[in-house]
Amino acid sequence: MSKYRNLITASGLAMLMAVPAFAEKYGLGRPALPEEIAAWDVDVAPDGAGLPDGSGDVFTGEEVFAEKCAICHGDFAEGVDNWPKLAGGMGTLDHDDPLKTVGSYWPYLSTTWDYVNRSMPFGAAQTLSADEVYAIVAYILYSNDLVDDEFELSKETFFDVEMPNAEGFIIDDRTTSEAHFWTDAPCMENCKESVEITMRAMVLDVTPEETNEAAAAAPADEAKAEEPVSEPAAEAAPVQEAALDPELVAKGEKTFKKCKACHQVGDGAKNKTGPILNGIVGAPVGQVGGFKYSKPMKAAAEGGLVWDEAELAAFLTKPKAYMKGTKMSFAGLKKDGDVEAVIAYLKSYAQ
Repeated sequence: MSKYRNLITASGLAMLMAVPAFAEKYGLGRPALPEEIAAWDVDVAPDGAGLPDGSGDVFTGEEVFAEKCAICHGDFAEGVDNWPKLAGGMGTLDHDDPLKTVGSYWPYLSTTWDYVNRSMPFGAAQTLSADEVYAIVAYILYSNDLVDDEFELSKETFFDVEMPNAEGFIIDDRTTSEAHFWTDAPCMENCKESVEITMRAMVLDVTPEETNEAAAAAPADEAKAEEPVSEPAAEAAPVQEAALDPELVAKGEKTFKKCKACHQVGDGAKNKTGPILNGIVGAPVGQVGGFKYSKPMKAAAEGGLVWDEAELAAFLTKPKAYMKGTKMSFAGLKKDGDVEAVIAYLKSYAQ
């Protein structure tokens, strides 16, 4: 302690000598400059106080989120590994293991804006512009089905958003309702005759789910490998691959990273949040076995809809506009070139 005390004392003496005007009062420091206060005072209140000028729409937010947030929070705000989920959890707050997200739990939109602006991205806090923060928050709202894909967030539209759990909190009145706890002398030792473990943690969220799934799927995969491959299928693959542009397929593979959180393709692909997409181009809608499709998707299947390139392109551009009520939360691909590339990539997995 003496070393640090000496350092502080030396610093204080230096300040006394340099700024004699403050020596009589504190002997250390100076008033903060207006620009220093402005850099520190970045909080946003529930009534919107502190919000800067700017705006951001869902599509822009999707791009910024993919670049700066998705590595931890997933392309659709679904969370990666044990990084927080930002979307989902509606109706789970009364469960034993509720999922608390921006959509299901947070009462004020200002909390979301303030946290993103103040603390994100991880390791590069306060590097986002006001427009980028507005756009990211708009995309998070869209991922929670709280706004549509045309929504633009700004100071003017901030209170157009109704947070589902806005009335789910109560005033903390413990200083009065539990005042008797704070007046009694606290017990510091031998407060109970015995200490017993009465409960154990049941939900730890640390056990990977893939291990058991992979073990269970292994026998089926081995059996599938032993099945003879029919001659027509073996002949069809080379013809289709030769018709595809390798550069376009490579671009599609890169763009498809936005889809990987929910969909798989290739050997060993499995249904996840979305169905596997092997052979999707030219296939009837809702044809993947073992996947639970939404009601609109089932209705489209019953109507005989086929995923030809035109229909698939329309769906990938604006899923929720193309099919009202779809469970797919993806905002869509804005660029025609990206849509074309993804379709080419999917065509490369015809079987």
